[in-house]
Amino acid sequence: MMSKRILLRSAALFSSVVLFSGGLSAQSWPADSAVKAALQQRIGSKPGVGIVVATVEKGKPATILTAGTSGSKAALDGNTVFEIGSITKVFTTALLADMVARGEVKLDDPISKYLPSTVHVPTRGGKQITLLDLATQSSGLPRLPNNLRPADFTNPYADYSVQQLYAFLSSYELPRDIGAQFEYSNLGVGLLGHILSLRAGKSYEALLTERILRPLKMNDSHIVFTPQMREHLATGHDAAGVVVANWDIPTLAGAGALRSTANDMAKFLAANLDSVSGPVGRALAAAHAPRRDADRQMKIGLGWFTMNPFGTSLVWHNGQTGGYHSFIGFDPGKARGVVVLANSAGTIDDIGFHTLDERIPVAPPARTHKVASVDARLFDAYVGVYQLAPTFEITITKEGDSLFAQATAQPKFQIFPESETDFFFMVVDAQISFVKDSSGKVNQIILHQGGANIPGARVR
Repeated sequence: MMSKRILLRSAALFSSVVLFSGGLSAQSWPADSAVKAALQQRIGSKPGVGIVVATVEKGKPATILTAGTSGSKAALDGNTVFEIGSITKVFTTALLADMVARGEVKLDDPISKYLPSTVHVPTRGGKQITLLDLATQSSGLPRLPNNLRPADFTNPYADYSVQQLYAFLSSYELPRDIGAQFEYSNLGVGLLGHILSLRAGKSYEALLTERILRPLKMNDSHIVFTPQMREHLATGHDAAGVVVANWDIPTLAGAGALRSTANDMAKFLAANLDSVSGPVGRALAAAHAPRRDADRQMKIGLGWFTMNPFGTSLVWHNGQTGGYHSFIGFDPGKARGVVVLANSAGTIDDIGFHTLDERIPVAPPARTHKVASVDARLFDAYVGVYQLAPTFEITITKEGDSLFAQATAQPKFQIFPESETDFFFMVVDAQISFVKDSSGKVNQIILHQGGANIPGARVR
């Protein structure tokens, strides 16, 4: 995550870094017409794809902007339902802050205190993982458990069980000291949600509804679809515009299982902007304060990221599932914020940041790629496994005359040649280049995605 944005089409609900450059000298909301133009450009000609933006200023009604369609019979408006993916994480940390305020848990409680005694939680250097370590994603736990092996890659978390979670924890050895380094972890925050539900003696969804959703009157925000939500559901699409299935995340629900609407998310955003007059405001505000470094440009509080692109603090999070992308962010100094919800896995983070501050540019349209005619016999030399990070590999296989790439714990996707060594995905804006050594043997790939060029050595 973050500095290594190496997820293709995520079996992980991710956050990503947006890089900023200099720009205008004054900070302001861009005009509604400019935002709508950016939305329309991002949608392009993809059928069934839509984006809803809600802007909120403290004490004022939300403004809703839309472009495109829901992909279903439902109208595209503030009541349209989307998966919000990893934005669920800041609901989980809001629960944590609320339970701390009530004296039910402490941030420095070891997580072993709340798990069954049969679970052997990993330790290192005599230190135990705490609730704070999970909330700041610095526990030493990886992004995903290595025993996540979905039977259906189109719904990758659906069959991951509590028993598998406990088995992973009991067998895992931490690769570094607890609290020493940030690593974005769906596993860690999903585990946090599970622990809080154990402490409360009720399901994660029941706890979230009782403590956060109902007090804020977020009536169309749930994990399990209500009939009303089904009626207003936007159809999910992958980055290439292909319709995909909804995700079910039972065990790691706290990492990304929530569905919501722009109107409901505007209520959540308004509550985050007001720590005094509204319900749960103080608990929400307690989660904002930066506590640890996420990277050189960004800090993390209880779930929330903070960055200062122009000397002004922006607090934010985003999310992605197989067919949806979401963003929430606010400027606490200006007491205003934005929510962006899309029924496509293509990124919309830059639109969210630009809406917060027009000095932050919207990314240009992705470069188009053209399939080249290449002798498929050359593909045999590319077949293998390439390691891009300690826990992240891309496996290249050949089926017939076609080449496929499969990232760790993710589906397999075809890649298409634009030259003998350069290939591209159609499901996401990412490319792979194959590199040869002095003898002409392919010994490395380079993954090009999100402005990064990440090398991966061939390991087998």
